[in-house]
Amino acid sequence: MPKMEFTSMSSRGQVVIPQDIRKQMGLEEGAKFMVFSDGDNLLMKPVLTPNMTAFKKLLRDSHEYARRAGIKRSDIKKVIQRVRRAGSP
Repeated sequence: MPKMEFTSMSSRGQVVIPQDIRKQMGLEEGAKFMVFSDGDNLLMKPVLTPNMTAFKKLLRDSHEYARRAGIKRSDIKKVIQRVRRAGSP
């Protein structure tokens, strides 16, 4: 169930996440967050340690997709080299 709490920001820009929300989300000391803003709204998204089983499945699925599409390691190396030569925008 969505929860709303109030908090404030310190002079150093620090914000306390209320205890009830920390517990609900399983957040512990040292948790990392991505912070997004559209100019009016602020969104903090926890950066969670990936589930290794799910990551390995994603990797297997990606390899299978590449195999079916006929993509070879040499194709990937060529694309990486081309992007590196093009440089950053």
